[in-house]
Amino acid sequence: MTQKSKILIIGCTGSIGKFIVEASAKSGHPTFALVRESTVSDLVKGKIVENFKSLGVTLLHGDLYDHASLVKAFKHVDVVISTVGTLQVADQVNIIAAIQEAGNVKRFFPSEFGNDVDRVHAVEPAKSVFATKAELRRKIEAEGIPYTYVVNNCFAGYFLPTLAQPELTAPPREKVIIFGNGTAKAIFNAEDDIGTYTIRAVDDPRTLNKIVYLRPPKNIYSYNELVALWEKKIGKTLEKIYVPEEKILKDIQESPIPMNVILAIYHSVFVKGDQANFEIEASFGVVASELYPDVKYTTVEEYLHQFV
Repeated sequence: MTQKSKILIIGCTGSIGKFIVEASAKSGHPTFALVRESTVSDLVKGKIVENFKSLGVTLLHGDLYDHASLVKAFKHVDVVISTVGTLQVADQVNIIAAIQEAGNVKRFFPSEFGNDVDRVHAVEPAKSVFATKAELRRKIEAEGIPYTYVVNNCFAGYFLPTLAQPELTAPPREKVIIFGNGTAKAIFNAEDDIGTYTIRAVDDPRTLNKIVYLRPPKNIYSYNELVALWEKKIGKTLEKIYVPEEKILKDIQESPIPMNVILAIYHSVFVKGDQANFEIEASFGVVASELYPDVKYTTVEEYLHQFV
């Protein structure tokens, strides 16, 4: 049995970071979480950190903007996984610099966790967000840092509780707004499954310098299919309002931040079909559910059941 890699997660208390920390600790990897001093004393984040400690996670004090603290932390581990938020994506150049100085990191997972940024047809302002991630990929590759990019597509916890209705807080029971004609396919994955698949990829030679796509067959749905599934579950037909692409593009231009970003991402996913409109070739990618068929993932149908 080969020794499991020591893993450090940056952005560990964020929306996906905490799931990756948990998956790492539970799978027996020596797990480290980079935390700021202020995080530990924060009421909400402090509780998340306490949970990490109960799982046997080692806390390392450091900051994305403190080079010395990053280098010191990286000396303890084999693999660095970044789950920083959108506003910090560009600042991951600091991680690259620290990895180069530390000299011992075997693999880097930058903060991706969304669409494949090399294969999107997004409009502004999402276009710039995706471009920043793509630029970071090119820098990692140019520096010769071993990498894995995880493309998990839609977070189930963000999209499914409202049936991907940006203005709602619960699934619709009367009417539903459908972007475009509702036929583009999107892919939805539960956050704990994203954590599981990410950690499975850490020591797998098949995922080295590759994009790992989370495309579980039972989680690929068009908007129309998603609505039909929900209608079947609640035993009711919803009024459907289709929003043509021209109207969506106009709304993106006229909406304030962050709604313009959200709508632009919805346009990429639900109108352009950017999550499933290309073939995954062996030269650049692998499919997580094919590599790890033993992982029992939560299906969209199972996920939606809790809201019925």
